[in-house]
Amino acid sequence: MSAFATLILAVQMLSALGMIGLVLMQHGKGADMGAAFGSGNSGSLFGASGSANFLSRSTGALATVFFVATLALAYLGNARPVSTGSVLEAVPAAPAVTAPAVDSTVPTAPAQGVNQVPAK
Repeated sequence: MSAFATLILAVQMLSALGMIGLVLMQHGKGADMGAAFGSGNSGSLFGASGSANFLSRSTGALATVFFVATLALAYLGNARPVSTGSVLEAVPAAPAVTAPAVDSTVPTAPAQGVNQVPAK
């Protein structure tokens, strides 16, 4: 694998791990409803309104990096080497096959079969 493909693979893995972390840090739409009844703490690291914008924008940016890296890896994996010619040009020519020579001086025995007439 080339160094460029290895670098793209590392970027893809890091962006995937970053996305997983950012998605797990975000709270769902129903989290505010639970906090209203006293079952949870609505405060967060970035504040009540700022966290949604920062985390969602960061997740979107990492998703874009992930998809670009995925497309680059797919392109590199599908790239074909430059052909130097036809496949048939690289195959050596097969030697001509000839039938074995029959020696006419060797007598052959007559075949004995059902349709032969006995000699009188």
